[in-house]
Amino acid sequence: MSTVTSKRRLTAGAALVVAALMTTTACGGGDDGDGGGKAKGAGFNAAFNKVANPSTKTGGTLKMIGKQDLDSADPQRAYYGMAWDFMRFYTRQLVTYDTKPGQASTKLVGDLATGPGEITDGGKTYTYKLRDGLTWEDGSKLTSKDIKYGIERIWATDTITGGPQYLKQTLDPKGEYKGPYKDKSADKLGLKTIETPDDNTIVFKLPKPNGDFEQFLAMPSGSPVQAAKDTGAKYTQRPFSAGPYKFETYKPGKNIVLVRNDKWQKSSDPVRAALPDKIEVTISANLEENDKKLMEGDYDVDLNGTGMTQSGRVTAVQDHKASVDNMLTSFVRYVALVHTAKPLDDVHCRKAVFYATDFAGLQQTRGGEIAGGEIANSTLPTSIKGHSDYDPYGVLARKGKPDPAKAKDELKQCGHPNGFSTKLTARNNNPGEVDTAEALQEQLGKVGIKIEVDPIDGAEASSITGSPSVVKKRGYGMTMSGWGPDFPSGQGFGQPLWDSRFLSETGNYNESQLKDPQIDKLFDNAIAETDPVKAGEIYKELDKRILDQADWMPFIYEKNITWRGDRLTNVYMSDAYSGRYDYVSLGVVK
Repeated sequence: MSTVTSKRRLTAGAALVVAALMTTTACGGGDDGDGGGKAKGAGFNAAFNKVANPSTKTGGTLKMIGKQDLDSADPQRAYYGMAWDFMRFYTRQLVTYDTKPGQASTKLVGDLATGPGEITDGGKTYTYKLRDGLTWEDGSKLTSKDIKYGIERIWATDTITGGPQYLKQTLDPKGEYKGPYKDKSADKLGLKTIETPDDNTIVFKLPKPNGDFEQFLAMPSGSPVQAAKDTGAKYTQRPFSAGPYKFETYKPGKNIVLVRNDKWQKSSDPVRAALPDKIEVTISANLEENDKKLMEGDYDVDLNGTGMTQSGRVTAVQDHKASVDNMLTSFVRYVALVHTAKPLDDVHCRKAVFYATDFAGLQQTRGGEIAGGEIANSTLPTSIKGHSDYDPYGVLARKGKPDPAKAKDELKQCGHPNGFSTKLTARNNNPGEVDTAEALQEQLGKVGIKIEVDPIDGAEASSITGSPSVVKKRGYGMTMSGWGPDFPSGQGFGQPLWDSRFLSETGNYNESQLKDPQIDKLFDNAIAETDPVKAGEIYKELDKRILDQADWMPFIYEKNITWRGDRLTNVYMSDAYSGRYDYVSLGVVK
């Protein structure tokens, strides 16, 4: 793909978006209506760190549309963030994220349990008491044994595939338990690290402390499953509900209909507002048509929550500004600098890349500050404790502009005064990534760093950039990608990216191929710290070390333009769900 083609595309597309967004939002946030279109929303950014259209009115049908279906409706098998958000309608966990806007949403509160766990034994024992009135959709009592059984399903990796493995790794690091389907005990509850002394008490005995353990329990993989209703791999077709809604129909790849679970008791659930009578989801791969239907009022919200298309966001901001939110996601766009690729094994060659990069130019290529995001300095998203203003390369001080003189000085120090050559990968089906890679190619070329951009299929990334042997064989020195946290902590964001123990021959996300014992030790220290504020201070040290060594180059804290339907009530952005709306709080005007 030529740089010329890329520039033409940018001029015709992203540059138009930047201009449209900058001109329409410069006049004070759009609190005066719709800019001449049909929509009469609550105001531009009305759901950013605050609640738009607060209401307690029940009734009506919440209509969602998505380009992509849930990866699974089975709580132990889902890994898409939007699926985790949606599952709050029909699953419950011991603890869950607070129903508040912005960063306040990352606080864990009691859900099935009366509150967060009682932590004893130096951070190795977690004890929970269950709320009164917990029931399944058939009215039967939900017990601690149901919670244990649901969690045990994670171990059945030959049947229950695809979901996160944090609970399994933490509770059974040696892999001794074989899962409930191979369990020889009569009640199929043979996992020894979870105890259920009575129906209202559950106790977890960790082999070693992990300060993020409650974050693991808050994932849908921590949901209860009633053993008698477990259909194994087929459970995704009809999960049994413990929440305010249950499945009426589910046609994978087409539609989902949830209706009220009349056995759910609000008195047992302080988290879920349960305002709509019904939730309807339509799956359609036609992104531009989806945007049109949202703006025409046929649907209320985008299930996937990944922002509007280029054409959609221009129309939305120009004509319906009051129905638009500029969401700050928890995703960081970055370039991993491969330590096994010469000369990037030299810290000064890596620093030269930092100084030669025009971060403001990359920002502009991705749509500008509004549609693309703010320039990144820290490796951690702003929502993660450990994020700081540390800026060793003066990126923010220079407003994102490069420092060619320092770049050339670093090149001299690494023995390549005239620059060097390497290859950079970018995913051709990830919007804007190849354009951004080609912009970086041009920037680095100004100091003699010659980059060959190799577009790859994102669906194959795990076996290409995720395979160190393939990376070496193809001569890749840099990988452009993006990453969001599995849960809001330094561990949930950074451990797969920077911990040497997460290096694997396929599906590897430590793309820089870092093997730094000090980084590994900082992860261990932070994970063992049960106080999240103290853990955050350790993650600050980790962030500083990665930046000082120029191991991994963040360049954008991603933002997107999101449509907020005019019928929606109780709308707010949730940091706990990567900057999506918190679906479980939404209501509609009938």
